[in-house]
Amino acid sequence: MEKNKMEKRFLRGLFIGNLLILLPILYRKPPIRDWIIVFVYNAITNGLLDMLLTSHKVIRYPVRFLPKKFKIHILFDFLIYPTFTVFYNELTKRDKLFAVFYKLILFTIPFYIIELWAERKTKLIKWKKGWKWYYSFLGIILKSLITRLVIEVLRKMNFLTR
Repeated sequence: MEKNKMEKRFLRGLFIGNLLILLPILYRKPPIRDWIIVFVYNAITNGLLDMLLTSHKVIRYPVRFLPKKFKIHILFDFLIYPTFTVFYNELTKRDKLFAVFYKLILFTIPFYIIELWAERKTKLIKWKKGWKWYYSFLGIILKSLITRLVIEVLRKMNFLTR
């Protein structure tokens, strides 16, 4: 029996679900240029942050896509979390600060629960060097707010309406 079979199936299911179901739904709603910028910005910064954390051995991913080429979790960094960020930005496009924040908390809780489950019950993620659950939770909140701020600043500067 193949080692880590359940984890690999889980990753494959996330990949297929995200690619076939969520992405087409998200990118049907205008302004598509905004969502592409959000997606790419988020993916690049995720990859950089994850490379930093994995190179300092704070987080590691024993089971991941393309394990011989990447030490980071490319599925989460370049597909799942950027898709989440696009969805979150779509839903908060016209909201005030309070609504932006509470919706982010509501969106982040499922991510945290899945990460906590993955860390404790699977070989998908392992935390090291004193990493605590709230670092991930607050990190996703802060990163999402920064991305939301970047897209809002670009809109205010009329960069996205040209």
